[in-house]
Amino acid sequence: MDWGFPRWRGYGSERGATRVRLCDREGCDAPGDRPAPKSPNSPERWWFCEEHAAEYNRNWNYFEGLSAEEAAQREGEERRSASGYAEASHYSWGGPGDGRRSRDEMRALEELELEADADFEAIRAAWRRLAKVNHPDVRPGDPVAADRFRRIQAAWDVLRSAEERRGSVA
Repeated sequence: MDWGFPRWRGYGSERGATRVRLCDREGCDAPGDRPAPKSPNSPERWWFCEEHAAEYNRNWNYFEGLSAEEAAQREGEERRSASGYAEASHYSWGGPGDGRRSRDEMRALEELELEADADFEAIRAAWRRLAKVNHPDVRPGDPVAADRFRRIQAAWDVLRSAEERRGSVA
């Protein structure tokens, strides 16, 4: 008993008992802390423990009761309406990749015709290869090649300075 002095109680303690929701599975006494929908598009929820939530998810069929054509139509509609989620599926604001590179770096990689996960040696090799092909001394009087060479050089500068900031380049 703390005689009404809250400082004598531990942090997070309350006077009353904490209410614990039990698992909705018959005969289970574990805490039910994982919600699951009772039916599609329903606000009502079951509350399961971890074991029974896993069992529920294994047996859940989103397209139950639909023909193959109706299921394909629903999937297509949801893919169209979920385009924002598809763009953000990489969990990074800068575009595809693992989030280590900025948007400018990703554009520079595209200019050098590389994938998002290219290492610095691949970047250097692509820069040298493209610079040799588009160099103004190799293709004199070609304005398209000169513009391409400028873009390749700008991409190289962006990626090299980013690697220097990270401390990866000697």
